[in-house]
Amino acid sequence: MTSVLDVAKIGKPGRPRHVRTLTLYIPEQDEDGKDKWPRGEEKIWRDNLRSPDTDVPSIARSFVNHVQTSLARQPHNLNDLGAYLATGLSVRDNLLLNWNETQMHMNRTAGKRAYYLSLEFLMGRTLDNALLNLGLKDQYRETIDRLGFSLEDVIDQERDAGLGNGGLGRLAACYLDSSSTQELPVWGYGLRYKYGIFQQLISPEGQQLEAPDPWLEHLNPWEVSRADVQYEIRFYGEAQKYVNGTARGVWYGGQEVLAIAYDVTIPGYDTRNTNNLRLWGSMPKRGFDLQSFNASQAGNYEQAIESSNGAAAITSVLYPNDQTTFGKELRLKQQYFWTAASLADIMRRFRNLGKPLIELPDYIAIQLNDTHPTLAIPELMRILIDEEDLPWDVAWHIVTNTFFFTNHTVLPEALEKWPVPLIEHLLPRHMQIIYDINLNFLQAVEHKFPGDNDRLARMSLIEENHPKYVRMAHLACIGSRKVNGVAELHSELVRTTILKDFVDFFGVSKFGNVTNGITPRRWLAQCNPGLTDLITRTINTPKNIWLKDLSKLEELLKFVEDEDFREEWAAVKQANKERLAHYVQVTFGLNVNTKAMFDVQIKRLHEYKRQTLNILGVIHRYLTLKAMLPSERKKVTPRNVFFAGKAAPGYHIAKLTIRLIVNVARVVNADPDTKNYLNVFFLPDYSVTMAEILIPASDISQHISTAGTEASGTSNMKFCLNGGLLLGTVDGANIEIAEEVGSENVFFFGHLTPAVEELRYQHQHHPVPVEEKSQDLARVLDQISAGLFGDGSVYEPLLNTIRQVDHYLITDDFDSYIEALRIVDDEYDDRTEWIKKSIRTTAKMGKFSSDRAIQDYAQEYWNIESTKVQ
Repeated sequence: MTSVLDVAKIGKPGRPRHVRTLTLYIPEQDEDGKDKWPRGEEKIWRDNLRSPDTDVPSIARSFVNHVQTSLARQPHNLNDLGAYLATGLSVRDNLLLNWNETQMHMNRTAGKRAYYLSLEFLMGRTLDNALLNLGLKDQYRETIDRLGFSLEDVIDQERDAGLGNGGLGRLAACYLDSSSTQELPVWGYGLRYKYGIFQQLISPEGQQLEAPDPWLEHLNPWEVSRADVQYEIRFYGEAQKYVNGTARGVWYGGQEVLAIAYDVTIPGYDTRNTNNLRLWGSMPKRGFDLQSFNASQAGNYEQAIESSNGAAAITSVLYPNDQTTFGKELRLKQQYFWTAASLADIMRRFRNLGKPLIELPDYIAIQLNDTHPTLAIPELMRILIDEEDLPWDVAWHIVTNTFFFTNHTVLPEALEKWPVPLIEHLLPRHMQIIYDINLNFLQAVEHKFPGDNDRLARMSLIEENHPKYVRMAHLACIGSRKVNGVAELHSELVRTTILKDFVDFFGVSKFGNVTNGITPRRWLAQCNPGLTDLITRTINTPKNIWLKDLSKLEELLKFVEDEDFREEWAAVKQANKERLAHYVQVTFGLNVNTKAMFDVQIKRLHEYKRQTLNILGVIHRYLTLKAMLPSERKKVTPRNVFFAGKAAPGYHIAKLTIRLIVNVARVVNADPDTKNYLNVFFLPDYSVTMAEILIPASDISQHISTAGTEASGTSNMKFCLNGGLLLGTVDGANIEIAEEVGSENVFFFGHLTPAVEELRYQHQHHPVPVEEKSQDLARVLDQISAGLFGDGSVYEPLLNTIRQVDHYLITDDFDSYIEALRIVDDEYDDRTEWIKKSIRTTAKMGKFSSDRAIQDYAQEYWNIESTKVQ
């Protein structure tokens, strides 16, 4: 005899399976309300339960234990990488002890929790930050030194986690840090990318090249593999509606993939509270997937192997290139895989509370960080209707009181849309649900605005095109309890432009603002210890106090006129410039003049962020210097201009901008006439770790997006917190920074948001040659075309975006930009006043702590409360 497969059961749906049954376990209690010991001899257990290692002997014992057992090494064959891994595992032990206590505490209190869904979490390095938050950096430094290693060398062995790319992911990371520090019950959910975004390389011609970033090639000491936490996620197949005359549907067949959990601890600063970031990895089901085949195909081994490879690819890389049909499908697969696994996990945790489903919004708040997790809305509807058999209206009431949506863009081209045929193919049941949501919603719109067919077309979830598209921002808006932007100007633009019709329908109270913030632990205490120590001494407040209440920085204003303090402030800035110069020399082999002004723009490459404007300004400066007499040049303020950032692999114009920057640098830096007065650096493979070195060294940073295009920005906050002044447009959070620090301490230029659309209209219908708008810009463009920086024809597609359409208003803002740079030069020459501006800027940055932002969400959106682990 043998066991026989019942082929009739292949592809039949069932409730998502969760193997681990003791998750959220809390002890049973006796009749006196005391915990019962679960198993074995309580005394033996208690005698051997350990506490965190907080002194040198216990830390050394932990370190050596991990060297011997976790790494299977000995002192004579341990290198810096091994020392890093042993240190990381030792620190993780402490984090896990706090994590266990936090989870037990949250389970006992059984209060409302919030879940932050983000496709990116740009975490940076973990070791240094964990030691800072645990308050154990000095103890670990002494231990590692006595064991024959340097803590700084050990920290340098860590690779940045490949879980994010830009500001969206860094914001999510800051919010997790602040959630733990503020002792809020918040978990993050994301994907565990095997290769992250990509490693950026620069070719001999200056072109960006993309290579895989195998950041997981060594043991990752910061994650805990939860092989017992797994869910089956379905794709493709068929869907049937109205089962047994109800709204319930059935989805079956297709492919099933396993989502496996990996947990990353998120320690709070100066607290035991330690939250969790749960990342999902994808695996084929049982080696190969029987659900992929019908009964007649079940023996097709080659197809089974192909299916297995496809399952693993889901979490291979962040943002697959969506220029191809395969890439589009993979991106959509990623989004559903992540949201479905996260919701299955959230719902399992809720079911353990034993509460009725109608109370779900009283215990769960789910924040959608941009539109990427919007599929969670129809997925929760599917769970409630198809699995829990709730009526449609009850399910929709639950959904629309559970989700909250953060919009991050007002650029129409950046608003996410998915082809209906693709969703029908990949997620047939969800497309049915989206159609039903749309029908009910449009009926409500018609009832409120009868006969307004244009409004119905604008507000529909379906864009009637060839093919049809699902508008994800619309779905996120109507499926969420509240919608917010991320800066005052951005939120106003959301209300008055892209979601104006929805404001008319729902009312303005549904739409709010939470200005972004940054964690001062990483972006001051960790990246700028010299300034942190100076602030602590000066304001006479322990750093564990002011790092959790950044408004206390205002005490610095009392010392602006103190000459000795100003000298110390300037010395810290100079030391940070020398640290950056050393990094650039060691890493890239380039020499940096540390006596020059440091001018920095570090951002994801995009036309609206206008790195192009910056490099055109650099070329203008170079041409101006070349035209000067040697005696005139000696009066010029020397300037180093630093660029860093990655362009999307398929974004040709952005990649041309990088190529131009690299080739301008080659010419300018080698010119004997100008190299003492102007140098340009493009630092490849930008990362959080690189930012931590660049930001403290900046004198001026550039945030020069076309007005009305940057939602908020957070790098502007990081630079200003570290005493760098801001050069920018009246856009995003630049406006609120100026309101706080005073407009006299920032350098604004360019047209304002209300003028932008009219200028674009004029460009389109009444174009004016560049020469008539800015002779200086025309000269710069002509020099590029003439081959001053290599083959000019290569750059024509980039230059034509300026000469022909100029959607981002380079021609309109160029002269104003050059004048702002001149003012910066003049004011930098007055070192006393410049340092005063720097001090005032740092002092007024309290509003921009992510602690404030996360409390805004907690109190005004999620309705959750802080709860301290003792």
